Amino acid sequence: MRDKLNRAVYGARRSAIREYSALAAATPGCIRLTLGEPEADTPLPVRRRAQAALEAGETHYIPNNGSPALLERIAAFEREKNGMDYAPGEIMVTAGATEALFVALFGILNPGDEVVIPVPAFVLYEEIVKLCRGVPVMLDTAPAMFRIDGKALKRCLSPRTKAVILNTPNNPTGCVYSRESLDAVYAAVRDRDIFVICDDVYRQLAYTEDCRSFAEYRDLRDRLLVVQSFSKPYAMTGWRMGYLMCDAPVKERLELIHQFAVVSTPAPFQAAAAEALDYDPSELRERYRVRRDYVTGRLRDMGLTVPQPEGAFYVFPSIEQFGIPSGEFCARMIREAGVAAVPGFCFGGEGHIRLSYCCGDHALREGLDRMERFLRTLS
Repeated sequence: MRDKLNRAVYGARRSAIREYSALAAATPGCIRLTLGEPEADTPLPVRRRAQAALEAGETHYIPNNGSPALLERIAAFEREKNGMDYAPGEIMVTAGATEALFVALFGILNPGDEVVIPVPAFVLYEEIVKLCRGVPVMLDTAPAMFRIDGKALKRCLSPRTKAVILNTPNNPTGCVYSRESLDAVYAAVRDRDIFVICDDVYRQLAYTEDCRSFAEYRDLRDRLLVVQSFSKPYAMTGWRMGYLMCDAPVKERLELIHQFAVVSTPAPFQAAAAEALDYDPSELRERYRVRRDYVTGRLRDMGLTVPQPEGAFYVFPSIEQFGIPSGEFCARMIREAGVAAVPGFCFGGEGHIRLSYCCGDHALREGLDRMERFLRTLS
């Protein structure tokens, strides 16, 4: 019966990030600089709020889109923090940003619709688009130093373009799209019926005050789909909590996908998420900034070219000088040096590797020491 499955699942790929992480886990003593998961535990007040909710019997069904208390809190947070004007009725609480992306893309795509994805990009985008019977169209940002060039973007657009996905700060490069990049997107889409999906999950982990979301172009409000997550800024990856914000008429249709796929996210976790929005992640962000400077300095001392990350907790150095495909490079580094990175081909950025610096300081230092010794063997 395997050949009777939905044809879309045959074109889907497993996450190479997970595959290389699994290879590292199967290698004794290997240091993993692969997953984008904060080493810190979820803040204690957030954990205690979930515990209190359980003890208070908050274990029953709640409204599909989220508890009124959490929706009100998100609306207030986005208004005060980011200047967004979404009402509680224009927000749905999702099982992480992943479900929010899936709901958004499943809800807007018809078979054959095209989605422009600036690459390098998180592999999730391409795979979800394909599962939703859409067609990924890759916009190579490398020639523009990982920013968006307006002319290159316009060449990617066609009558079948349904959406553009923007992720800033970016995974895997850590780059923040400049005002010029966002203006270029605006100029390209303002006179077309094109949705813009704003994946802003790293926005609170930007090292520059000039980190803007495309969602600030409010005259396009009816075409904006804003994705957020509790995972990264609050070290809540295992809780699987996120949210999607969009114009009311759009949200009223998209919420049906969420309702029939997930029903709702767990009630005690929603109470914890509301508590998390009172937590200031600036200390965690500053820790990442210090590590960013340490990692980029070490890699440049190794002779690698490294774009300067302006947010998130990744670096994306070039390995082109070694003439080795990124997949082979990372496999060898695991086997020969006991340190794991993610190959750039996973993100549409062959010739690079992604290193995550949200691990502990000791592991980071030792991992870079091992990498330096490995690079010497290649020279």
